[in-house]
Amino acid sequence: MTGAHRYSLLVFDWDGTIIDSASSIAECIRDAAADLALEVPTVEQARHVIGLGLHDALRSAVPGLTAERYPEFVARYRHHFLAREDAMGLFPGMRELIQNLAVERTLGIATGKSRRGLDRALDETRLKPYFRASRCADETQPKPHPAMLQELMAELGMTEKGVLMIGDTSHDLEMARAAGVDAVAVTYGAHPAEGLLSYSPRACVSSVNELKQWLAQSG
Repeated sequence: MTGAHRYSLLVFDWDGTIIDSASSIAECIRDAAADLALEVPTVEQARHVIGLGLHDALRSAVPGLTAERYPEFVARYRHHFLAREDAMGLFPGMRELIQNLAVERTLGIATGKSRRGLDRALDETRLKPYFRASRCADETQPKPHPAMLQELMAELGMTEKGVLMIGDTSHDLEMARAAGVDAVAVTYGAHPAEGLLSYSPRACVSSVNELKQWLAQSG
């Protein structure tokens, strides 16, 4: 481990953790359901599935959607997402935090996004150089299965005790628990603090600045 840092590998979720997209994603799910004349999930239901793999998310948020109509739903979701994408920005202070962390630690990403979606987002935010490795829901087992973290650890030569997962959903924290690694929850994303605290994260922070302070003092 570098210096006095407890965690040498910091694995970030993307949507709702690095980029302020949770509200937009929830609305895209709702809009796509409306387009197909399906029962529209509540905002809370739509936000809850953020971070899951696509099929798991659709089964949970839009139970009336048959498997045959998945491609149609995905097409409508992507239409709405791309229309909103320019309005989704990094959380204040996140760019500086990632740039500074990458000087001393190894950074990774574990996300429910597709590989195509993550690569586009990394290019658009110009954050790609700071992350050594990443895993997406369409190239391994999606959250909350531990595969993403297990594969990142294997690729980067890390052990569980040196890894910290940072995410905004219960799916992130459940994945971390299943992989045997510690986690920090951020409450400025998709899921409320009460649900996140039930997974006993090492910390629960409400802003990027709080995350920065915790990592400097305890991480």
